[in-house]
Amino acid sequence: MSTTPPLVSRRALLASLAGASAAGLFAPMEPASAAAGDLFTRIDLRGGHDADLAGLLPDAADDQSRRFQRAIDAAAAGGRILRLPPGTFVVSNITLPEGARIAGVPGATRLIYGGRGHGFVAEGARRIELSGLVLDGANQRLGEHVSGLVHLRGVAEAVIENVSLAGADGHGVLLEACGGRIHHCEISGARLAGIYAVESRGLAITGNVVRDCANGGILVHRWSAGEDGTLIDGNRVMRIAARVGGTGQNGNGINIFRAGHVMVRGNHVSDCAFSAIRANSASNIQIVSNQAIRAGETAIYAEFSFEGAVIASNLIDGGTVGISVANFNEGGRLAVVQGNIIRNLSTQGPYPAEYAGFGIGMAIEADAAVSGNVIEGAPKWGVLMGWGPFLRAVNFSANTVRDCGAGVAVSVVEGAGAALISNNMFDATPDGAIIGCRWNEVVTGDLARAGADRFRHLTIDRNAVA
Repeated sequence: MSTTPPLVSRRALLASLAGASAAGLFAPMEPASAAAGDLFTRIDLRGGHDADLAGLLPDAADDQSRRFQRAIDAAAAGGRILRLPPGTFVVSNITLPEGARIAGVPGATRLIYGGRGHGFVAEGARRIELSGLVLDGANQRLGEHVSGLVHLRGVAEAVIENVSLAGADGHGVLLEACGGRIHHCEISGARLAGIYAVESRGLAITGNVVRDCANGGILVHRWSAGEDGTLIDGNRVMRIAARVGGTGQNGNGINIFRAGHVMVRGNHVSDCAFSAIRANSASNIQIVSNQAIRAGETAIYAEFSFEGAVIASNLIDGGTVGISVANFNEGGRLAVVQGNIIRNLSTQGPYPAEYAGFGIGMAIEADAAVSGNVIEGAPKWGVLMGWGPFLRAVNFSANTVRDCGAGVAVSVVEGAGAALISNNMFDATPDGAIIGCRWNEVVTGDLARAGADRFRHLTIDRNAVA
């Protein structure tokens, strides 16, 4: 029979301590060391792993990579958290083992990348946690085997919380085929994107600040189109440049590519070189209740081969196009665009204007219900409906369009499909409330007043023109 004392519960422990205190009033005291020794053999206490016990010294001038690696390996092996004190540690080439958990003092524990290969890497782990740390890439070059200062591959539950990360030579955080969450972090100064998540598995990116990155804010991509399910909620993204160039591949605050079933809600995105929120080939996407301020190009974009987009209750102030749901020629279709405010658009874009150009409130093409939107201050057209023959089953009803060059520019090219334009309010549209276009050329007068019956694919009814 085993002689090992059984483990006791917290309640039993407190009761025994209370009983011991009472007994101490009437019985001689045992030596403190004996009592403590007996107590701690009977309780399974699992806590942190102090960094000083591993030989780590805060604010030491030398590189402490080897000591740091030994400390995290020992802590992970024991199922403990490596708790770091305030101070600065210079480290490089840290491999995070299965179960690694590193916690610092928020804003005070600083890990500086020493520039000899990679910062923090993990692969194939069930769970990795980083919290309360300041990670400084110091703009030191990363090795070719990684693309992020924190680069995790195949981690089932990656938890990165209350982390400040700056100065990454590539991406700030790169997650490949990971689940988990990035929460309440601040990421700035990345040479590529602040957060890049590819082939995610139920990832949540919530409550972060991503700012001043050279080519992207938050990127959620897949290698091939498929269900992704990432939740992007309550983030603040600002001042995102497009240093690499292009016409929309870079410079986006939030960019979804080939990732299906993604929700983008409640984010504040401002001052991006291209789009605030850009979804490319991303089916079943919801873009809801965001603010898109001073976008350099199209503020909110659902483009190319997608099926299913809900774009609702967003506030857009600035940009060259407010909302674009386009590329029916590539299979882009099926959308609800409802309850958005779009205002203060510009004809000046980041590259020479092409196709319909800039200064348009909304572009819509196929299988869409558009209602309850307010569009104000689009210098060219409030709405571009269809592009050549690429128009089908668009219902544009109960919207308000004012102070725009023209209200709705609808395609009247041969082969264009059905469009219903009804019960809308048009005010201060000097070039017409509803005009017919052949691609970019206006070829009719105001169809809201007369002439709509010439085009069998159009139903124009009960619109108010002030």
